[in-house]
This record gives sequence, C-alpha cells and structure tokens, in this order.
Amino acid sequence: MTTEVLLDCRQVTKRFGGLVAVNGVDFSVERGRIVSIIGPNGAGKTTLFNVISGFYRPDGGEIWFEGRRIDGLRPDQVAARGISRTFQNIRLFQNMTVLENILVGMHTRVRASAIQVLLRSRAFLDEERALVEEAFRLFRFIGLRANPNELARNLPYGEQRKVEFARALASKPKLILLDEPTAGMNPQEMAETTQLIRRLRDELGITVVLIEHQMRVVMGISERVTVLDYGEKIAEGPPAEVRRNPKVIEAYLGRGAALGSAD
Repeated sequence: MTTEVLLDCRQVTKRFGGLVAVNGVDFSVERGRIVSIIGPNGAGKTTLFNVISGFYRPDGGEIWFEGRRIDGLRPDQVAARGISRTFQNIRLFQNMTVLENILVGMHTRVRASAIQVLLRSRAFLDEERALVEEAFRLFRFIGLRANPNELARNLPYGEQRKVEFARALASKPKLILLDEPTAGMNPQEMAETTQLIRRLRDELGITVVLIEHQMRVVMGISERVTVLDYGEKIAEGPPAEVRRNPKVIEAYLGRGAALGSAD
C-alpha cells in the first residue's frame, strides 16, 4: 500500500545575508504521521517552519503540499491551504478573551461578505453562531480549564499554550506545525501535551510536525525524526535509529546536551 506524501520540501534554502540558515534541505511528511525535527539551537529548525508557513520566502528549492506548490504564498494563503502552526514564544492576543482568540483562528473559513457583516444579515448571524459553537467544541477538546471569557493575559502559562493549540486547530488544518510545544512546561503539563498531540492525529486525523528539545517527548511520540545541524539535514529515520546515529550524537554532545537524556 502506497502512503501519500502530504508535505514535500525539495532542496529548500534560506539565507540571511551571508548566513545560510537552511541549506538545501529535503524533507517530506506522509499524511497521518507524527514527525519531529530536532537539532541544536541555531540549527535552522524554526527557520524551516517559517519558510513552510509563508513567513519567509525561500531563496531556493520548492515546497509542495497536497501536490501543489506553496512556496512564495503569504501566511494566510498557506493557512487557507490547510497548514496551521504554533510558535516557540506564545503569540496570543493578550487583551482578547480565550474564546475570541480561538475565533481569530477561523478567519480563513468566514464566508460572509463585508456588507453582510456590516448589516449583520441572517446569513452572517447564522455563520457567526456556527463558528462560536465550533470554538466551544475546540475549547472542550483541548481541555481548557479557564473561563472562555477570561482575558488571555490572565491565564497561567500552560493554559495559554492550550489556547494557542485551539486557535491553530480553528482553521481545520490538515497539517499542524508545533514549535517547541512543551517548552517551559512541568512534567504533568508535558504529559498532557504529549497525549493531546496523539489525539490530534488519532481523533482529528491531523498530520503533525513538531520541533522539540525534550528527547523523552520526541522518542516517545515520533514515528520519524529529522535532524538538522547548521542548516543541513544530517540524519533522518525512525527514532531508535536516529538516536544511535554517530553524527547526531556528536552534534548534541558537542553542544553539551546528550541525546536521549531526560532534558
């Protein structure tokens, strides 16, 4: 049985002046998989996410999603194609409520025209009601404990992370990019987030790619691991195989963090 390739990055390159942050990286993701990208700080992981999601335009190579090229599209156009993401540093609208933050993620799905919105037509009100119901469904799915009308800035860190997850899901993505989803979490929050990532795939059918430094999470959840170092792919394969790769061990040990440790 042939497995469908959902995302296909071909020789992707991104430069910042004289710095080559991503250098000719080939990276593909099959539909329905959970895949991790790991590597030392500065390896180009987040830059690759930014290129895939349209925040940066690649300087070379191609990016294909569901058989169509997406490199060069704006972030909103990439989102409309079915790719959403979270960020390493939480980027919620701090002065908006939890529910409003989730609704913002649905902007690519709004069908009402500007006139219908201004006049608050029957079609707009019906659509608005449906979107609010969907936002509450995501609120419950993510397991948020906060009041949906609470301002985002008043939430503890772990709850803010969950709101960001819910907002990313609000666009009904086919692929979600998670940038260090367990960063700053305590062991309980980390375990809850790991379980949530599995549910995204198993219950919602969403393909997941995550950048993660917690090797316990990477090795426990990933079906495939890609390793970047100085902008280049140095290894790729099943977690157990990558963990034993001499190049991977050298890259991590050379920066004082042994691969496979609890950190």
